[in-house]
Amino acid sequence: MAIWNLGGINADHVYAVPHIPAPGETLDGSDHSVYLGGKGANMSVAAARAGAHVRHIGAVGKDGKWTVNRLMEYGVDTRAITTVDTDTAHAIIFVANDGENAIMVYPGANRVIPADHLKQALTQAQTGDWFVCQNEVNLQEKAIKLARDMGLNVAYAAAPFDPVITKSLLPYLDFLILNEVEADQLKQATGEGPADLPVKDVVVTLGSKGATWFGPNGQIDIASHKVNAVDTTGAGDTFTGYTLAGLDRGQPMEQALKTAAKASALMVTRSGTADVIPDLAEVQAFS
Repeated sequence: MAIWNLGGINADHVYAVPHIPAPGETLDGSDHSVYLGGKGANMSVAAARAGAHVRHIGAVGKDGKWTVNRLMEYGVDTRAITTVDTDTAHAIIFVANDGENAIMVYPGANRVIPADHLKQALTQAQTGDWFVCQNEVNLQEKAIKLARDMGLNVAYAAAPFDPVITKSLLPYLDFLILNEVEADQLKQATGEGPADLPVKDVVVTLGSKGATWFGPNGQIDIASHKVNAVDTTGAGDTFTGYTLAGLDRGQPMEQALKTAAKASALMVTRSGTADVIPDLAEVQAFS
């Protein structure tokens, strides 16, 4: 089987700072690195490193060839990534000494993926494959409806969060993943908590507190792993990618989530984004 990911591809500029800047505050950064990033790219790399066959659907500018090459190096099938006349998306990421982060994103090519390109890419998908997207890109609703009509399992990572878009997609989803703040915002928009949403499986990530799965058997808590966090960037994307890879291999949801919790715990001990996502051997060795 395969995972089809309509997802953002970013160049992540990461700056080490003593603390997250307050409004009007100017800080000296102690380090600067450039990584492959974007929630979509992170999820694709995580799923590929977890052993899945990942087909990434997206767009970059003429300046973004290196990002496509990097995805390919990490095991992602990049044949469905097109080049457009818009700059590649990029992010400015501040990482504080305590591991917390603040992010500004320029969406660029992520928001101008051609509809015809999406349709052409999905002609190669097969019934039973997984499809996932996020809010970094255009075409979410069109893509999710198309994937549903084709018999794919449909997953949605509701970030960057938009309650209107998320609410409109709920009827087409098999799997929804969002964090605790996003879950509260969605409840305000719909009047329904995670257990009441019309989605078979809903997962709410809780950061250092683990995650909660709301599924057919009710609420199940997934424990976190205590580690020394140095950078939380990409941890949620790693969790999502690993979860989908497990499901694509036929693992029960709880088993997939427990493996994903290990992967995200390892991820926060490293500085960077897609380039430092752990592979399955590292995750299996982690205890």
